[in-house]
Formats: sequence, structure tokens, C-alpha cells
Amino acid sequence: MRTSFLALLALAPLATAQAARPSPEPLTLIRAGALVDVVSGVLKPNLDILIEGARIKAVGPGLAQPSGASVIDLRGRYVLPGLIDCHTHITHQPGNNYYEDIFRRSPIDTAVSAHIYARRTLEAGFTAVRDVGANEYVDIALRNAINRGDVMGPRIAAAGLGISATGGHGDLSGFSPYLRFEGFSNIADGVDEIRKLVRANVKQGADQIKFAATAGVLSEEDSVGAPQFSLDEMRTLVEETHMWERRVAAHAHGAEGIKRAVLAGVDSIEHGSLIDAEGIQMMKDKGTWLVADVYNDDYILAEFGKKGFPEKIIEKERKIGRLQRENFQKAVAAGVKIAYGTDAGVYPHGWNARQFTHMVRWGMSPMQAIQAATTHAAELIGWSDRLGSIAPGKLADLIAVEGDPTQDVTILERVVFVMKDGKVVVSR
Repeated sequence: MRTSFLALLALAPLATAQAARPSPEPLTLIRAGALVDVVSGVLKPNLDILIEGARIKAVGPGLAQPSGASVIDLRGRYVLPGLIDCHTHITHQPGNNYYEDIFRRSPIDTAVSAHIYARRTLEAGFTAVRDVGANEYVDIALRNAINRGDVMGPRIAAAGLGISATGGHGDLSGFSPYLRFEGFSNIADGVDEIRKLVRANVKQGADQIKFAATAGVLSEEDSVGAPQFSLDEMRTLVEETHMWERRVAAHAHGAEGIKRAVLAGVDSIEHGSLIDAEGIQMMKDKGTWLVADVYNDDYILAEFGKKGFPEKIIEKERKIGRLQRENFQKAVAAGVKIAYGTDAGVYPHGWNARQFTHMVRWGMSPMQAIQAATTHAAELIGWSDRLGSIAPGKLADLIAVEGDPTQDVTILERVVFVMKDGKVVVSR
């Protein structure tokens, strides 16, 4: 009896060590018909991808199947990195009535529905997004819920409250001055208020800062592109944001506001609709990214009248849509850095890939458009170390389609396989 007891004592440390040893990460081997190499810009046929847990371990032809590894057969399909949309409003989208959205829905409605849009985005092949503004920090709460595994969605770089000047794009304009909505304010005027609001966003967990450098389309200012912050205010915002090691996205339609934002040092210009030749050259010289939503015009003009949007707003879109696409073409030809961003939320989430066709129609090759949504988008967000390409050490965010997207980008609207963090989300 004593011998057995001593033997058990001797085995106890070994049992404890075995119990403490982490379980090995699952291995998955993907057999790809062709890999779209977004770094080199070429197709590579018959490559295999070995995934360990959430990360890519090896990429190459004829990889041996490790013991215990599961195999996913994607031969006959084209495999790409998960797509990245650098301009979304993932927590909401317009309902069927403009005034009902404003007066009968609250941030609670937004929060309750946000996970639906997140899932649609992921299932469409967009495994990461940069969300550029949401009321009441709902985008940050959604990001956290996804990161915890509570709900399904893309990884999110969240901006929190999009910063606006009083009466600017982002403020509620066109209504009685006695109308008030309770909640966190996104309005900042002057350098002190701007610094404080940047810090408040950072405090609440913002990954980046977005502000309205100019007027906009889907708001009731008279202008579509007039500047709405001074150069000093913009410089303060950029300085403060960069001090907190965040990046700055500037909503900017008008030429003067774009140039002020570039001079202030923003990381990206969103929309860029009325940019002129001087602004294009400034962006190229400073390495400022352009994120242009060149699909939106189609949806706004077709649907927003039915939703009861004021004619003033729709008329602004009529004035700006074609010009935005023509100026996008000029920026592409000049060599401005382009990252993919759609403004999804203006139109239905899950339709994010519809923009590829317009980017190609207005000056990009299919491969350039794909790179804008992969390696270039990851660079803009600051996630190149983990996303944007299929390579050892990167996160296993992958998609597959049934045709060659470098010949026909509309194929990206019909994704048949989605993997995020090494886990299959969609397999058709």
C-alpha cells in the first residue's frame, strides 16, 4: 500500500505538467487551384497553404499533409487573402424612410442590428474593415464583441465618434434649433475642443480618428465640399491623434479642404470627389492615401428618393458622382496611393465587392483593384504584419472564388469560401 502511494506521489508532478501543457494548435492544409499573389501581382497555380491555429505556417507547391491535419480541397478555385474595406459604417444602413430613421430609431436600435451587418460583411469575403464613425461608440462595442467571439464579423479598426464642426457634415442640420438628441457629442470647435474629443475617442477605445474636413452629400449643408475646419484646427487634430499613435482619416470632398487636410498630415483622404491637379500632386508627394467610394453614386441615385431623402441631398449627389469618378481616374493615373473603401452602410452591407467593377472601369487593372483591397488596405490601417497577403506568419484570413478575378473582378461579388483566423465561415 505504501509503495503504491509513493508511486502516485512520484507521478503527480508529471501529471501536473501534462495537464498544464497547452493542446497543439489544429492543422489545416488547403489545396488551392491557384493563388492570387497580391504582393507580386501574379497568379500562382497549384499552391498549398498550411495553417496552424489562426496563422499561416507555410505556402508552397506539394506540401506534405502533416499527421492529424484536415484537408480543404479548393482545387479548381482561386484563393485570395481576405478582403479589407477601409471605409464602412458597419453599425447601420438606411431603412425605408429617412425621417423614420432619424426620429423613430435610437442608438439602441443601431446596437441591436449591428451584428447582422457585420456577419453579412464577413460572409461577403471582407474579413477586416476600417469603420469610420458610429454614434455612441457602437462600432467599438461591436469590435469588442467580435473579438470576444460573442458574434460573427470581420475584425474592425474602429473610429468611434466621427468628429464634426458645428453645422458641419456630421452635425444634425436642417431642423429646428430646439431639436435635441441626448448622447455623446461628436462636435468640436477650436483647437482645445478638438484635442479633448480626440482624447475622449482614444479613451473609449478608438483605433483611429475620423473627421469631416469638408461638407458632404448626405447632410443638409448648402455646400457639398466647402472646408469646415481651419488649417490650424486640422493640424491640431492630426498632431494629437498621431501623438496617441493613431491614424487620421479625413472625409473631404472639396478641393480646398482636401489640400488643407493633406497639409495637416492626415493619413487618408476619404471620397476626394472634387480634388484638383494640385491636390493630386500634393497627395502623391506626401504619400497620402485616397479612399474613394466610386460605387455609391449608382445606389444613391436609384434608391434614396424612394427612401424619402430630401431632394437637396439627392441633387448634391447628382452634381458630384460623375466628377468623383473622373477625378479618381486622374488620381490613379498620377500614381496616388489607393486603398479600397466603399462607404458600405450608405448601401447594403454585404454588397462591398460591387465597387471593384467601378474601380476597374475608372482606371485600375483588376489586380490593382484587388491589391487596393488587400495589401494596400492592410498598409493603410497599419495591419501589414498580420493581414493583406497569404504568407507564413500572417493570420489565416482567406477567401476563394470560382473564376479568375484578375480577368473578371465581378467574380469577387460571388465568394464561395471564407476563412477567418483559420476557421471556415463560408463553404459553398
